[in-house]
Amino acid sequence: MLAFKESPTPMSSAPQPEVPNLRLESTIEELSLYNFQVEIYCLGKEVTNRFEVNPLLPGVILTEYGKFVGMISRRRFLEQMSRPYGLELFLKRPLYSLYSFVSADILKLRGNTQIVEAANRSLERSAKLLYEPIVVEIEPEVYRLLDVHQLLLAQSQIHKLTYQLLDKQIQVQMIQTEKMVSLGKMVASVAHEIKNPVTAITCNLGFLHSYCQQIMEILSVYELDNHHQSEVITELKQQSDLDFIREDLPKVIKSMKLGSERLTKIVSGLHNFSHMGELNRAKADIHECIENILLILNNRLKYGIKVINNYGELPLVNCYLGQLSQVFMNIISNGIDALTEKAEQQVAEAITWQAQIEISTEVLQQSDSEWICIRIADNGPGIPPAIREHIFEPFFTTKPIGKGSGLGLAISHQIVTAKHGGKLLVHSRESHGTEFQILLPIF
Repeated sequence: MLAFKESPTPMSSAPQPEVPNLRLESTIEELSLYNFQVEIYCLGKEVTNRFEVNPLLPGVILTEYGKFVGMISRRRFLEQMSRPYGLELFLKRPLYSLYSFVSADILKLRGNTQIVEAANRSLERSAKLLYEPIVVEIEPEVYRLLDVHQLLLAQSQIHKLTYQLLDKQIQVQMIQTEKMVSLGKMVASVAHEIKNPVTAITCNLGFLHSYCQQIMEILSVYELDNHHQSEVITELKQQSDLDFIREDLPKVIKSMKLGSERLTKIVSGLHNFSHMGELNRAKADIHECIENILLILNNRLKYGIKVINNYGELPLVNCYLGQLSQVFMNIISNGIDALTEKAEQQVAEAITWQAQIEISTEVLQQSDSEWICIRIADNGPGIPPAIREHIFEPFFTTKPIGKGSGLGLAISHQIVTAKHGGKLLVHSRESHGTEFQILLPIF
């Protein structure tokens, strides 16, 4: 805070220079404050002289043996002096006689009060007190005066900053949304292109398995009927290890079948995830949606992270499937990041620990309505209380630069609350883990 030294005289005053750069969380002690205080036993003419020297002084702080007593604003002081016999009554008398006539409710705030809150408190006063200066306690028993005009100017500057920030947030969110829609279109196109050859492979694997079985049966019958095989056939059988082929070929076909089925599921998951810009709701299976996301994230999950599924009986949910997929993707990805961070610490400290993500679903009855409840919990490091209340704010991130935009949870919160009329809650304990609870109404 900018401050001025106390004068050794009973009165001192000087405005602090303007603070050029304010922040949204700026406090009133960052503004220009006036240090003009006198003992209540001083004569009125001393204050009059000071007001004449400095026309910007908003008022005077009254003390008694150094202790705060009250405040007289410049306006009220001059009003009394300009009244009939005002000069004769108060100019040569101690200030306590004048204070008994002009005393009014004083707005006294701490120096760490935010400017926006202070402006709101000031505007809540009655009309006759609206422009009275504010007494600011910058330290215990240390007081300064704040001109309301300057406070309102500072509030106006902060409002301007707020609009600029909101405009920036809206632009970034629009860009982010456009990126997600473009990504969805690209993923949908890629999934469609992959789906055709995968379908061809999957369908033909059945024929291939049937053909191989028939060929093996023909070879078996041929060997039984032909007891005198030529040397060429015998040599070819030995070179190709026909017995091994007969044993291994069904295994190869089975492995190819499992691979093609898994690839089909991945393509299906990508196709569901690609519906970012969908305009209409549709009935969807939440469990299938979650499993598709786990399938897409499998490459990150397979390194020591255990996934526990406790699925209850859920009805189909009328929702925007692609957008909910984005919510699950963001929350599970954040859980993986937290678990990876804790795993590195545990390895460094040589502690045995099993990283895990537990996903539970159930139907909850609240009041007269039913809700789908999805809980996604990890046993990671947890979220500190100071950070917890900010995690759904746009651009808030604790990740290093380049690894987090600060929009994932903010967009997820908007999707759940604004788009689906649901709730997105978080419960966390440091060193124990974090649980996100997604509540979706059943229509």
